Amino acid sequence: MGRLTPAAIRRARTSAREHFTDPSRPRGLLVAFEGPDGSGKTTQRKLFKTWLASEGYDVVTTKWNSSNLIKPLIKSRKAVRALSPEEFSLLHGADFRHRVEQVILPALWEGKLVIADRFLFTGLARDVARGLDLDWVLRLYQPLLWPDLVFYFAVSPVTSGKRVTATRMPNFYEAGQDVTDVDDPVESYQRFIARVIREYESLALIFNFITVDAEQSIGQQHRQIRELFFEGQRRPWSEWNVDAVAEWLALNGRHR
Repeated sequence: MGRLTPAAIRRARTSAREHFTDPSRPRGLLVAFEGPDGSGKTTQRKLFKTWLASEGYDVVTTKWNSSNLIKPLIKSRKAVRALSPEEFSLLHGADFRHRVEQVILPALWEGKLVIADRFLFTGLARDVARGLDLDWVLRLYQPLLWPDLVFYFAVSPVTSGKRVTATRMPNFYEAGQDVTDVDDPVESYQRFIARVIREYESLALIFNFITVDAEQSIGQQHRQIRELFFEGQRRPWSEWNVDAVAEWLALNGRHR
């Protein structure tokens, strides 16, 4: 935490708890949509956002790899295929941290509902599929911010491959060609996405994701998400998030 004093952190932790457990104010909710490419999570995220807005929720959306500060650097490095697995992980972690500090935490503090189209679990699944150690990757995201709900859209590697290649050719990093050493992007994608899905399935068990069968129709999935959201939004604020919120408060002087 660098220049932050223990006293400042203690005050910030107290402020975080008081703010997010105050029954007189709306508590921000963080809902993450996770899953491999071709799982339909973006379609479901858009439907969910439209429905929430019609129900009167103040909704903010944040997408993976969308920081205006970090994304241009990632794009330029990908263009020349210069990213090692470690640099790939570090840059996406920096992109995530920038969005947490600039978009996600401010919105949650104001009592808004934040929908994340991919969250840190995307980084964990892809980076471990590239051969990196899970604990090493987790440390990049500390202090950890946990969503209130994580919807995991589960599809088979075959379904993912068919849906993706039906409309486009997977790009170099999407196909995992940086680690498979397979020249054909379609074949490489099938191999790599199988690894990614294995990691997602492990994360789903470890972190108790809400699994949605993404082989179902779009309408069936949307109805299920609505029902699960009504159940999940009543969960109390997670004490696990106190460190992430406290650091953000202390650095921005909001705890005073």
